[in-house]
Amino acid sequence: MSVFTQAEVAYLRSQPLMRFASASPGGRPDVAPVVFEVDGDDIVTGGFDITHTVRYRNIQVNPRVSVVVDDLASFDPWSPRGIKVIGTAVVEDGDRSPRFRITPQVIISWAINDTTPGIPKMERRQVG
Repeated sequence: MSVFTQAEVAYLRSQPLMRFASASPGGRPDVAPVVFEVDGDDIVTGGFDITHTVRYRNIQVNPRVSVVVDDLASFDPWSPRGIKVIGTAVVEDGDRSPRFRITPQVIISWAINDTTPGIPKMERRQVG
């Protein structure tokens, strides 16, 4: 069984970008929009040369990260939805260049698994 629900996987696969947040050993935050894909229970993201990024340097000493994928299902009525993943990242060899593999520890989603109109239902679960 996947750590993501079927609705969460479908939503993640429908979105082109996520925000990837890391922090330096001293706590200085960094966030960047990146492309991504779901790979089993993990989220994978790469780039042209991630070894020259702040994220890469941060993860070498502090592997704890958060990512957010969100959008508006509708402007009228206002219907935000999304998924936040808190977890750890490692650098692995990709097909053409290194990439980050993010393993979820906590998944928070809103208006993904329960799409009842009105106030979006937020869900939080430990997975790792």
